[in-house]
Amino acid sequence: MISILTIVGARPQFIKAAAISRAVRNHFGGRVREYMLHTGQHYDENMSQVFFEQMQIPQPDFRLNVGSGSHGQQTGDMMKQIEEILLTQRFDALLVYGDTNSTLAGALAAAKLHIPVIHVEAGLRSFNKSMPEEINRICTDHVSTFLFPPTEAGVQNLEKEGFRFDAQRAASPDNPLVKNVGDVMYDNSLFFAELAETQSTITQTLGVHDKPFVLCTIHRDFNTDNAQRLNALFKGLNAIAETGTEVILPCHPRTKKKIESLTEKPHDRVRITEPVSFFDMIKLEKHALQIITDSGGVQKEAYFFRKPCIVLRPETEWVEILHTGNGILADADPEKMTEAFHRFAGRQTADYPALYGDGQAARHILDEVLSVLEKPGNA
Repeated sequence: MISILTIVGARPQFIKAAAISRAVRNHFGGRVREYMLHTGQHYDENMSQVFFEQMQIPQPDFRLNVGSGSHGQQTGDMMKQIEEILLTQRFDALLVYGDTNSTLAGALAAAKLHIPVIHVEAGLRSFNKSMPEEINRICTDHVSTFLFPPTEAGVQNLEKEGFRFDAQRAASPDNPLVKNVGDVMYDNSLFFAELAETQSTITQTLGVHDKPFVLCTIHRDFNTDNAQRLNALFKGLNAIAETGTEVILPCHPRTKKKIESLTEKPHDRVRITEPVSFFDMIKLEKHALQIITDSGGVQKEAYFFRKPCIVLRPETEWVEILHTGNGILADADPEKMTEAFHRFAGRQTADYPALYGDGQAARHILDEVLSVLEKPGNA
């Protein structure tokens, strides 16, 4: 049986992990044993434990409880502890998601011990190395044995960086298997959408079940830790609220602390709430008129639920959403935010081409990994 250690530590990874864990449970129970390691990068109860409970993710076999800290301190602490676990127990591969410090720490620790790294959501590029996430994803890709971009754009990015897989040679960090098998987040959106509709009461609780509203999330440190940008973002949100549309903003703990010192005070119709559960977030996304976000994952979820998205960043790794006309880059420009809002509000029809696979990405990923790891001497 193949033994895989999955690294999670932040909200997007808890969600993505549900798809792989579900595929292991339903289709690969006799061939794969998955172990879960929670780094503790997100330690707020509503942003970690509740995801395991709601999404039927196995409880972690290992907990590091690293918590917050500088990028170097946090990544270093995680690497040290992950390495200790890798040295005391045998694993055939280590699986990481996305672009967080947990992702980089797990990938580096495993690669230095010659344990194959599986990178789910590989190949994404914002082409902005001032973003910590860009550094994390590039470094992780370059030490991985298995690279699974969720889109063809991700495959093309890797090809431009010189990645070429030779099937005649064993898969390795020098010859990684690269394949677009779709997006595990699309798997989850299909699987959990109906459950969210029946189990979440968030729209009733917030009083917007039968009212138009815009959903907004802001969590990137270049937005939350820059008073000028954050004030500009709230100026844009306030202008949207002035149209009579409520803005629902589930607030990341980091953002909540910053709002109190803003000179641009939130409009009465900008509703700041506590962080919400995954089911609540899905229901809000499904019922929103539009979605405004600086989150990569939420951009995709908006697309899955056929909602136009205003991106609060100067660039995005999900360029295909922009190309379809269903996303607009507004950065921290209030005028661009309001222009995008009115443009989307005024359009009559929209097309959402199938960009993210067939809803079986997790199963395809495990098929590809096992085709290599179950072949003696290949990985």
